[in-house]
Amino acid sequence: MSWIYLVIAGLFEVGFTTCLKFSNNFSNWKWSVGFFICIFLSFHFLNEAIQKIPIGTAYAVWTGIGAVGTAIMGIILFNEASDFWRVFFIFLLIGSIIGLKLVSAH
Repeated sequence: MSWIYLVIAGLFEVGFTTCLKFSNNFSNWKWSVGFFICIFLSFHFLNEAIQKIPIGTAYAVWTGIGAVGTAIMGIILFNEASDFWRVFFIFLLIGSIIGLKLVSAH
């Protein structure tokens, strides 16, 4: 269950970074509220996950999910670059996240 909490926490991290961009420096109140809801839920589920998963592993996976998800959202929603090397390194991050899961003792 802890790994599910960790994935949920990572997805809410993608949510809060996306809301942050849409909030336009917190001038759009709807996206700003979304940011605070997502950040609260992200840290809540991260906290649940670290009760069983080592903090170093959990933090690396959480930030990895957030980094990959945010990069993908940037490509999809904000027309950010999607050249070969950027996509290559996004896949390298995904491989690292999977690797941390596979070598985790829990």
